[in-house]
Amino acid sequence: MCGTGIVTGHGEMVDFKGLETFLWVVALGSFKGAAQKLNTTQPAISHRIAQLEIELGFKLLTRETRNITPTARGRQVLAYAEKMIGMRAEMLAALRDVSAIRGIIRLGVAETIVHTWLPDFIKEVNRCYPHLSIEIEVDISPSLRTRLLAQEIDIAFLLGPLTAPLLRNRLLCEYAVGFVASPALEVPNPANVHQLAEFPIITFARKTQPYELVKSLFNRPDLPAIKLHASASMATVVHLSLEGIGIAVIPYQLVQDELQAGRLVLIQSEARMPQLSFCASWLESPDTLAVELVVDIAARVADTRAATVALSDRNPVSSMASSAVVSGPKEAIPALDETRAIRWRLFTNSAGQIGCRCGASMRTPSVR
Repeated sequence: MCGTGIVTGHGEMVDFKGLETFLWVVALGSFKGAAQKLNTTQPAISHRIAQLEIELGFKLLTRETRNITPTARGRQVLAYAEKMIGMRAEMLAALRDVSAIRGIIRLGVAETIVHTWLPDFIKEVNRCYPHLSIEIEVDISPSLRTRLLAQEIDIAFLLGPLTAPLLRNRLLCEYAVGFVASPALEVPNPANVHQLAEFPIITFARKTQPYELVKSLFNRPDLPAIKLHASASMATVVHLSLEGIGIAVIPYQLVQDELQAGRLVLIQSEARMPQLSFCASWLESPDTLAVELVVDIAARVADTRAATVALSDRNPVSSMASSAVVSGPKEAIPALDETRAIRWRLFTNSAGQIGCRCGASMRTPSVR
């Protein structure tokens, strides 16, 4: 047969694609999952496995009710397949052949990243790897975690770090959370917690850690009951604060332009919220070269953003704002959940242009 592969003792050529398919069928536990991962159809997956079994001369898989497991000899083949795919990844990394990095990576992103450095990240990926496409879903961090563990996305930029078997994390950036309001609201500045409690508070959606932290901050017997508005959209929170509805409790890096223009002010207070730590998270596998290269770019872009913010914050807006984004290892802090009411899908075309659509999740192919 034609193609790339290895020669067995019987003189038969074993197709590399067949070995890769076998690996993903075992890793994902289904032909459907492997088809999604390799951007092909289930019949094509079945054909590759059947062809590989013919070439090797023995069965590789045992099919039970809803379970697919490797046979004893299949486990032997699996060990070699993992080594071969890992060696290919090492070779490509060593050679840095940009043209060899191609396909589609499914990326899940928390909304805060969208409003800060996501566009710069997309541009850098397009520049470094023109044959690699990124399909992006914007969702809440808990949903991104679920989708990542289900291998419906390849990488997640979300509030973390996450903990799960075979899961890897890399800290990208941290955002300080503060109290911002329209000047028209006439909030005392600085303000203590009693003064803050006199105004409506606008923050993340209910059933999230940020919401609960804000709620607990004002849930004191010496304070009046506050009016707490919750929204699943950061854009809505910002808009309401601009309209003077209340004090927004958000990462103030999201409203740097509004702060600079004086349309919002950062309220100094002894009341403090934990920082939000954003990580890149992905599942370990023998074929994660493209994923790791993309994570490297994300870390580099986040670092550049942090340096830019540090320089631009040499102004009277706030001395606190200079720490709004910090890359690199930090002290352990509580992980916070980010929320959205709707899911946005962003994608890039071959020209590097960014588009988006709103609606239900759609199946997308992965790196191959």
